[in-house]
Amino acid sequence: MNCRKALAIAVAAFGIITFFAMPSLAAPAGAMQVIGRANQPIGHYEFCKTYQSECAATYKDAGPLTLTEDNWRQLLDVNYTVNTSITPMTDQEIYGVEERWAYPRTVGDCEDFVLLKRKMLMQKGFSPSDLLITVVLQPSGEGHAVLTVRTDRGDFILDNMRNKVMLWTDTEYTYLKRQSNDDPARWVKLQDGRATAVGSVTQ
Repeated sequence: MNCRKALAIAVAAFGIITFFAMPSLAAPAGAMQVIGRANQPIGHYEFCKTYQSECAATYKDAGPLTLTEDNWRQLLDVNYTVNTSITPMTDQEIYGVEERWAYPRTVGDCEDFVLLKRKMLMQKGFSPSDLLITVVLQPSGEGHAVLTVRTDRGDFILDNMRNKVMLWTDTEYTYLKRQSNDDPARWVKLQDGRATAVGSVTQ
């Protein structure tokens, strides 16, 4: 996936003020719908062979995260911290291969940003069932990876291309597939409710 793009530096506190100034915010009407199984991306398959414990279904889905001011701040902090500490580079530039998913140290592709954010949030106590790696299409047609966070106020997106954490319906992406909420090695096909048809990708 080609995820190289300049990051806009934003003030993290803005999201906190904006979100909690709207206490009536509820889950969007056109929620992402799971419409079947999907192929696991090859990069994630290879990642799971290396990090087997992180791809094992050792938890149960307890339902979407109850969003509070504290965990909202944690989402913003992790998104901002990873976005500003990792330099975006393609797998071809880093490893000389088209696709490799790995935890980044100083540089990484979009899926590497997602892996690190997911790991950091799990270390803070977030359930893996609410932290779902998601494959999308950009308006340009290029593939991209983001982290979907399921909450009782809707699905929010952590993205290396922006520091603002947004509802998925407010993004410009077409949503293709994501991890299953009850098995991190299984993937499901999505129809996001904003388009008549959404396809799936194999990588």
